[in-house]
Amino acid sequence: MAHHQYMTRGTCAKAIDFDIEDGKLHNVQFFGGCNGNLKAIGRLIEGAEAAEIADLLRGNTCGPRSTSCADQLSCAIDKALAEA
Repeated sequence: MAHHQYMTRGTCAKAIDFDIEDGKLHNVQFFGGCNGNLKAIGRLIEGAEAAEIADLLRGNTCGPRSTSCADQLSCAIDKALAEA
């Protein structure tokens, strides 16, 4: 299982930790941001295909921002998969 930490840009959450094993996401945890919503995202995507989740969340925005915590997770997944 490969562990990843990603420092976010432009969001209330400052970092995202997660693991990828056999292409699937595990243990997704956001640091900062909307605690309840971000914990829910982690639970909803537990065991899901990382590439599919990145495609699903990519481009999601938060209010007037050009990104969101979900969009930043897609960036983090893309980076992790590119490094694998």
